[in-house]
Amino acid sequence: MTPVFGDVFTEMAMLLLMAAVIGAIGVRLRQPLIVAFIVVGILVGPSVLGWVSANNQVDLLAKLGIALLLFVVGLKLDLHIIRSMGPVALATGLGQVFFTSVIGYFIAIALGMAPVTALYVAVALTFSSTIIIVKLLSDKREVDALHGRIAIGFLIVQDIVVVLVMIGLAALGEAGDAAGLGREAIEVLVKGGLFIAAIGLFMRYVLTPLLHQLARSPELLVLFAIAWAVALGAAGAYLGFSKEVGAFLAGVSLASTPYREVIGARLVSLRDFLLLFFFIDLGAGLELSTLGAQVVPAIILSLFVLIGNPLIVMIILGAMGYRKRTGFLAGLTVAQISEFSLILGALGLSLGHIDTDTMGLITLVGLITISASTYMILYSHPLYERLSPWLGVFERKRAYREEAQELSDESRVDVILFGMGRFGAGIARELRQRGHQVLGVDFDPDLVRRQEGNGYAIRYGDAEDPEFLVTLPLAQVRWVLSSVRGKDINLALLHGLRQHEYKGRVAVTAHTTSDAEQLRQAGADRVLIPYADAAVEAVDNLFGVSDRSNTGGVT
Repeated sequence: MTPVFGDVFTEMAMLLLMAAVIGAIGVRLRQPLIVAFIVVGILVGPSVLGWVSANNQVDLLAKLGIALLLFVVGLKLDLHIIRSMGPVALATGLGQVFFTSVIGYFIAIALGMAPVTALYVAVALTFSSTIIIVKLLSDKREVDALHGRIAIGFLIVQDIVVVLVMIGLAALGEAGDAAGLGREAIEVLVKGGLFIAAIGLFMRYVLTPLLHQLARSPELLVLFAIAWAVALGAAGAYLGFSKEVGAFLAGVSLASTPYREVIGARLVSLRDFLLLFFFIDLGAGLELSTLGAQVVPAIILSLFVLIGNPLIVMIILGAMGYRKRTGFLAGLTVAQISEFSLILGALGLSLGHIDTDTMGLITLVGLITISASTYMILYSHPLYERLSPWLGVFERKRAYREEAQELSDESRVDVILFGMGRFGAGIARELRQRGHQVLGVDFDPDLVRRQEGNGYAIRYGDAEDPEFLVTLPLAQVRWVLSSVRGKDINLALLHGLRQHEYKGRVAVTAHTTSDAEQLRQAGADRVLIPYADAAVEAVDNLFGVSDRSNTGGVT
């Protein structure tokens, strides 16, 4: 098919320009970009303008975007969050998936859907968007709040479940009958076990030392991460799972390394850019003429997601001993379906399990719930104040679980220290001796490994990377310290902290008094000048503090 604008490059340019304009309107309306990009797809698709003809190019970029999305999910698969939250993440995540699937299935059957179609729709209703929720909670500085940590915990559980569902669907798609399904299930287990074992051996003997060498060049480290994600995605597809599963396992294989935060932070923008084409492709495939018949079912299913999903979470959290406020705020985070729901529907469509009308229904529910839940989360606290008198039924007389959690929160990090070299390690040692909980950050992989061996809590990261700062517990720390003496690095750090609305105090290090003055003007509360400070301390130790005012010389 001949491109509308004469060549593919011009067509892609027009797509990106329209995405930028519609995206800006969406941001102005405080909507996630997912909604704006699906609208772009509808506008440029055959139902409206008919611009999209470069289907192969858009489809390839869409597949790369999905692979990177699953890779980043696996990369951030922090099982420590699940363990630290105790049973609440597993109970809430699995409980919400189970009850939403069962209730959603019977609603879909009542709406006249076939069993297989109803099952796809029901499962699609269970998954919430990790990307959207983490972004909204970060904007509100509630990631480290109790309800934020609970929400992230059960979102991780949902991400694991959706990968398992994709593996099962891939096996179902390969099998033609019941006997074939059993045989295919055994093959999936065998191949999956061998695939995971091979990745484990690679992690144990090759991956960690290889990353340690590659980390000397951040660009090469990120390039390898992308290549690893795409390569394992291709391997997953070859073995009969899916490229999504392979990419997810690629992320998991790097999740235990000290470089995961930097890799994840640097891939966020690329992932979001490539996902743009998935949502454009999805919107372009919708037939507006058939969506009219889906409006009523979409509204019914959307109301179930917007109201039923939060109620399920509130019931589970209330039964586990959490307060009604925590249950309500955490429950609002599941009041939408996610990009994984759309990916799941697209997989079912490619396998022939559902038709385009069902895919359109799932997409329409996504548009409605994502749009509405965004405002629900943004205005969660005013909503709670209005509904609080009727929420007592979701709370036990004594919220014992939450009281225990509050007591354990007292031991969290209160100082973040950038730069763990000789000067920084000395500061960290002194802080630790004085009872402070210190999290170190350094960009030297050798130093990170050495200080880990010395018992310090430390991450590999870049002070100049604003995306990396999002991964740090900024909401709970009293001080951010930088022992790095580069003025530009410290200016970038101060700018990034201000951009993320950090409310604590900041101390940085400078070479000269002129650099120190610029850093103070940029917002530093304290500026350390190591050689000058050391000289003052040395003189004080030798001659006493009072000698500073003695103008008559040394006595």
